[in-house]
Amino acid sequence: MILLLDAHAVLWWLAADRTLSRQARAAIRDPGNDVLVSAVTVWEIEIKRALGKLDAPEGIVAAVEATGFAGIPVGLKDAEQAGRLPPHHRDPFHRMLVAQARRLDAVIVIRDASFEPYEVETLTA
Repeated sequence: MILLLDAHAVLWWLAADRTLSRQARAAIRDPGNDVLVSAVTVWEIEIKRALGKLDAPEGIVAAVEATGFAGIPVGLKDAEQAGRLPPHHRDPFHRMLVAQARRLDAVIVIRDASFEPYEVETLTA
């Protein structure tokens, strides 16, 4: 299975925070799963940290890389697909995750029920 982590899932994992669901922790730990972090997620974390809306470690890229998770870039086709999504969700970061999850046939690890209309598989973070 391919897992695409949302910002909170990444931060909860890095902090070993028990807020992350037991199912999500098990799936992330499973060596049979590929765990991905999108560049858009790192961008979201840094923007929200700079605004004081999020407590995140300095050097988020190094922290993510130390976990062994793979980073994925935002490609032109991802941007095109995210822009074409119906407006069920207004958050541009989440819309990009939907586009990338569709392209990769990935499960988004997130705690947000508003993804259901996009018909993308999610796992509660």
